[in-house]
Amino acid sequence: MNSNLVESLIGAVVLVVAAGFLYIAYTTTDVAGRDGYPLIARFERVGGLNLGADVRLSGIKVGTVTREELDPDSYQAVVHFVIDRSIRLPVDSGASITSDGLLGDTYLELSPGGAPDYLEPGDQVEFTEDPIDIWSLVSKAVFSGDSASDGEAK
Repeated sequence: MNSNLVESLIGAVVLVVAAGFLYIAYTTTDVAGRDGYPLIARFERVGGLNLGADVRLSGIKVGTVTREELDPDSYQAVVHFVIDRSIRLPVDSGASITSDGLLGDTYLELSPGGAPDYLEPGDQVEFTEDPIDIWSLVSKAVFSGDSASDGEAK
């Protein structure tokens, strides 16, 4: 009987500690999202961009990717994201998918335009740039280098 009481108390302590860690993770990682307005961007491919990825402007996080879906008519990737309400983007702004180096996180980078009108909630960013496929470029460089040297040897 004494053993059961001790085990129950230890289990309760473990649950309280786990709940504390979940609370800290939830509040520090911005899982709850930002109070912002939604925008949409279309890409040929998203190249590793995930839900919850950062949306950055000049390298500073201003939003979060909230949803990705495939347009069945155009076969384009549609990325839904939310940006901070204090950020007003001109209608000729652009969006590109990029990453922090070879092994860094993939994120959505916004480039503000210069138009006098601004994007409204739910609008689409018209100017987009797909991510660069580094591995494809490396393989092209490696294999084209081999065929060029083969041609010279003959």
